[in-house]
Amino acid sequence: MKRKVLSLILSTAMVASLAACGSSAPASTDTQSADTTASETGADTTATAETAETAETAETAETGSYELTDLYITVDGTLTANVDNGQDAFIEQWEAAVSEKLGHDIKLHINQPEHSGYKDNVAQLLTTGQPGDGQYPDALIMSATMFKQYQNTGILWNMADAYANAEFQSRITLPSINENMKTPNGELYAFAPTYGNGCVTYIKQSWLDAAGLKVEDIKTFDDYYNMLKAFTKDGQTGVIAAGFGKLDEAPYINYMPEFWQGAYPAIYQKDGQWVDGFQEQATIDALTRLAQGYADGVIDKDTEEASTKTAREKWFSNDQTTSEGVFTYWAGTWLRTLTDNLDKNDVDTDLGDDRLVQLPPIKEIKDTWGGYINREAPVWVITDDGDGDNSREQAIFDALIETMLDGDKVQTLWTYGAEDVHWSTHAESFTTNPDDPDKKKDYEYAEGEFHLKQSPNDPNSVWKKNHLDPVLVIAPLTNGFVDNDELVQAGNKFFTENCVDAPQSPSSEILTEVEADLATDKTTLMNEVVAGKKTAEDAIAEYQAKWGDTITEILDELNAQ
Repeated sequence: MKRKVLSLILSTAMVASLAACGSSAPASTDTQSADTTASETGADTTATAETAETAETAETAETGSYELTDLYITVDGTLTANVDNGQDAFIEQWEAAVSEKLGHDIKLHINQPEHSGYKDNVAQLLTTGQPGDGQYPDALIMSATMFKQYQNTGILWNMADAYANAEFQSRITLPSINENMKTPNGELYAFAPTYGNGCVTYIKQSWLDAAGLKVEDIKTFDDYYNMLKAFTKDGQTGVIAAGFGKLDEAPYINYMPEFWQGAYPAIYQKDGQWVDGFQEQATIDALTRLAQGYADGVIDKDTEEASTKTAREKWFSNDQTTSEGVFTYWAGTWLRTLTDNLDKNDVDTDLGDDRLVQLPPIKEIKDTWGGYINREAPVWVITDDGDGDNSREQAIFDALIETMLDGDKVQTLWTYGAEDVHWSTHAESFTTNPDDPDKKKDYEYAEGEFHLKQSPNDPNSVWKKNHLDPVLVIAPLTNGFVDNDELVQAGNKFFTENCVDAPQSPSSEILTEVEADLATDKTTLMNEVVAGKKTAEDAIAEYQAKWGDTITEILDELNAQ
């Protein structure tokens, strides 16, 4: 079978990937946005021929009748109703709602690997499994970068016709999100139910107050850097992030945007041509700024090795004597999440919901990109069994994607979670932090009033959302269920007013073959520059000596498309 050949090709890359990263851990409670990348996928002439065969099959395949009885999906931490947080209730209610909608029962099986090991786990599933074996995913979540790496492998199903004929088409308010993912031939191998979102820079108000600063005075990089220096004293540091740059995942610069400014250390389109941003002067300048920040101590020393979870938890730790004043992270819902975590740790309780301020993009960012980067959206993909019959894949689309945006019961499950577990319309009252007079908060709702409930695994926290952000979704709910959290609304409003779309990710067979190695080498060089082991100029020269010819081939391939 075509997919078996591709499995052998992909498994070669998996050996190196798993040796470097280790096997994935059990399901995580990490709920950051889906900023994961796929492991390197190899390609040879066989893969090229198979991809061509796949495209031909997609055009000629017929759709018969197929009754789906079991649906296997693989998801990352963006499904917040995990095994410890009401996933059983989500599955039970999804099965009931979909059965009612489709007229037959479907059993839902969710595989949720550790968020940080998601890309490697997916690569292993796709290379060692077979459809119907109980492990191989019928559908799964991928980041935009991850999707580009798998798009041409023949593993994914062309859902263009299914998407065009979907019932939710009449309610789509953001059609360009998925239209822009189509190939020049009109094929569509992924579906984005939301737009991408991005990161903004958060500053602790108490740290600004202590330094005698106001957020409106931070307008340039010099202002920003001087603020970091003012924050850096007595064990405290200016800023922390999950790495100096995330060079294995678009949009690469989102965790330290002030230092990167106009740089984009990856292949992207500039003035209609594909270029390698890692070789540009803007990247040399950015690496030099990062090295200076590290030498001056305004960048937390834990940044190089920190995961997103580690960086977050250090930032909102109850021990602020070794914490940081600045953290750039996801917009919207995360303004509430970060504020609540500060509250849980008794940090700046006197400031309430005013603990954090969002920094408007500094001048250097505005003058180059125009604002914070709105990443390409995470997507759902459906695996193609390669049998030339679309009926199985269409049945998966109908059960999963079509219902996900039904505007009512199923979409509510994906948006808010399970009824009477994560949200309710029944009259009720509850109190969070009842034993702490300073943090105690009472909630009371009338019969018929939509509201979010206490989180299943934390009665002192109110649930926020499940998988779909109701503000980012491309086809809104029609049942009137809206969470009116003022912080979330303020966060989404701030981001949409201060963001620009990320450059489109490239799709190249050569790039897919070497992308993981490229990211590893670029990250190593970046870390060496920041640590003062070599200059930015020497690092780029080393990169050019090793990768220059390959990059030229990739750019020639992209620019010839």
